[in-house]
Amino acid sequence: MPSLKEVRNRISSVNSTQQITKAMKMVAAAKLKRAQDNILKIRPYADKLGVILKNISNNIDTSKVENLFAEERTIEKVLVIVITSDRGLAGAFNANVIKASVALVNEKYSDLEAKGNVTYLCVGKKGLDFYSKRNAPVINDYVGTFLNLSFEKSRVIAEYAMNSFVDGTFDCVEIVYNEFKNVATQAVVKSQFLPIAQDTQKLASNVSDVDYIYEPSKEFIVKELIPKSLKIEFYKALLESNASEHGARMTAMDKATDNAKELLKELRLSYNRSRQAAITKEILEIVGGAEALKA
Repeated sequence: MPSLKEVRNRISSVNSTQQITKAMKMVAAAKLKRAQDNILKIRPYADKLGVILKNISNNIDTSKVENLFAEERTIEKVLVIVITSDRGLAGAFNANVIKASVALVNEKYSDLEAKGNVTYLCVGKKGLDFYSKRNAPVINDYVGTFLNLSFEKSRVIAEYAMNSFVDGTFDCVEIVYNEFKNVATQAVVKSQFLPIAQDTQKLASNVSDVDYIYEPSKEFIVKELIPKSLKIEFYKALLESNASEHGARMTAMDKATDNAKELLKELRLSYNRSRQAAITKEILEIVGGAEALKA
């Protein structure tokens, strides 16, 4: 049985940890509110922009418009964008994204990875740490993006990926991130960012025949909309990941606080038992001494 001093030290340590996890939960909750508001604002805009683009694309003469971002070619070099967080203590948030990115490459690009033709662009320090330790080709210029996340920061990364695809540096760009569902749930998304997947059929639920008025021309609008739509799509992925991170951290800190509370109960019970045993031992020693004096 541990001594009273050891139990008191453990109680003090767990109590301090509980205060820290409580504070981190409150901070995560405050950040989550802002992040959740941002993602809820951009979702309708991004979805509507995508619908308009599909409506126009389905009614356009593709021979007159060259879509550089939809060019299908033999895949020899791949860029995988892995969106994680810069900090830990968020449960399985980062581990799930990293596992999904590893599974994606193993399923689709294992031969290219063996040749060293799979490059990772890590948005978030945790992803960078994972792939750097494995000596994988890594682009680390965009770590720290989530510090004061803005569309301008997102645009720079999206333009790098888009330009790298157009100039032939990469033949395919994949993106892996956490999509925000609610505070306790995040879904890992693996999607092809480039080339843009061509829709062979109209989706009745998303695309309808709308008679738009085009100015200056339908082709010009498509050329303007496609890059903008890609940048918005990428920014949305960053906002989804940001909200998911704060939700995961809030949930993890809540569970850590509850665990600390349960541990404190056990430690206090152990302390009381040890204290009781020490008092009983002292009483027995006193009684034994008194009986010895009588004899």
